[in-house]
Amino acid sequence: MAQIIRRDKALAVNPLKVSQPVGASLAFLGIRNAIPMMHGSQGCTAFAKVFLVRHFREPIPLQTSAMDHGSAVMGADDNVLEGLAGIIGKRKPALVGLPTTGLSETQGTDIHRLVREFRAQHPELAATPVIAVNTPDYSGCLESGYALAVEAMLDALVVEDRSRAGRRPRQVNVLAGSLLTAADIEQLKELIEAFGLTPVVLPDLADALDGHLTDAQFTPFSVGGTPVEAFATLGEAALTLVIGRSLGKAADILAARTGVPDRRFDSLMGLQRVDALVDCLRQLSGQPVPASLERQRAQLQDCMVDTHFMLGYARYAIAADPDLLFALADLVASMGGETVAAVAPAQAPILAELACAQVKIGDLQDLEKLAAEGHAQLLLANSHAAQSAERLDIPLQRAGWPLYDRIGGQMQLWIGYRGTRQTLCNLANLMLGEIHKHEVQPYRSIYAVRPADDSPAHAPQVPQPCAT
Repeated sequence: MAQIIRRDKALAVNPLKVSQPVGASLAFLGIRNAIPMMHGSQGCTAFAKVFLVRHFREPIPLQTSAMDHGSAVMGADDNVLEGLAGIIGKRKPALVGLPTTGLSETQGTDIHRLVREFRAQHPELAATPVIAVNTPDYSGCLESGYALAVEAMLDALVVEDRSRAGRRPRQVNVLAGSLLTAADIEQLKELIEAFGLTPVVLPDLADALDGHLTDAQFTPFSVGGTPVEAFATLGEAALTLVIGRSLGKAADILAARTGVPDRRFDSLMGLQRVDALVDCLRQLSGQPVPASLERQRAQLQDCMVDTHFMLGYARYAIAADPDLLFALADLVASMGGETVAAVAPAQAPILAELACAQVKIGDLQDLEKLAAEGHAQLLLANSHAAQSAERLDIPLQRAGWPLYDRIGGQMQLWIGYRGTRQTLCNLANLMLGEIHKHEVQPYRSIYAVRPADDSPAHAPQVPQPCAT
């Protein structure tokens, strides 16, 4: 059991945390033709939009209730009512997500009452679901906001009926946590389909934000993702796969409403973790493991043999949201590595189970300090940790949110046999580069300019052209 060290500073220095409204908006973007509308100031939504655009390098549809100084004091109920009426009346989205922000939560807004008032005032717009969720900036992190949005969608859109469970014996529900990239979700769907099963992913960021061109020049809402109609089929599935401990409450809601059994996975990185998923799918489908997966497994085993020389006994510093932090620490531990510094932006039960001595609830300044004290050799964190890695003079493997200084962060595959294999290679290559940097002496070309204090006797001899 890891010891959890509470936050001991009155401020964040080089913040690690990403706010809950951003996480909730991300979950809503995984629903087809959805529009998230933050209840807060224009700056709240502008920041979230820039954040997501820089990470995905895609257009991100976000709306705002546009609270100003007057409505912040006198009340912003009309902002929400008018905003919902305008968005639904003009754009006709399939779903509107309505997360709160720190401003509206501090004001004391009852966001669920506002949705009821909107319904009473506009019965003609009742066909469009409006999913309200309380996500104050000052608590939690991106992961918890994402989970709260998933819980709210299931609570609003899944009807309680336990009699239909198993009517679609080939359907597998997937509650996909925020630790999964678009490439991870795509890989997970391929694994399920390899056993002749049909996945229904919630939210499906692989279909919505995987980075693909469309024929439409402009769209006011999300492109791709889980259709709202799919929520009606969740209660007919044979099984629900839950990826990420943070979605435990969402899984409880779905199981209580539908009676569909579930299997929960804290991580899908590493040989044993992936084996557990593959065996679960084998038992559910009644089919043998495909030969292609057997080969991928053998390739991962060979990669583990090749990379354990670099990764075993290495010291790692990791900063991420709780689910991803657990998965990364578990992976390096499976290769014989040691996590000497672990930092999470918010508390979560899974942190106590990390494969390390202690976990700090804090920021990237805390990570930098702990990494220096533990003589870390490799840093795993988001793009904000680049300067920390430079000061520590150790390499950085970018992971988590945001990844804004590299192209294709959402296309990086972490899970499954193939994803684990690629991750181990990436980590090993960073370690090899670090070893090479410290072992190889600077090379001085024979064509280098001679310093002024060099004597002619020691000047480099420049080859002369051949006489012939």
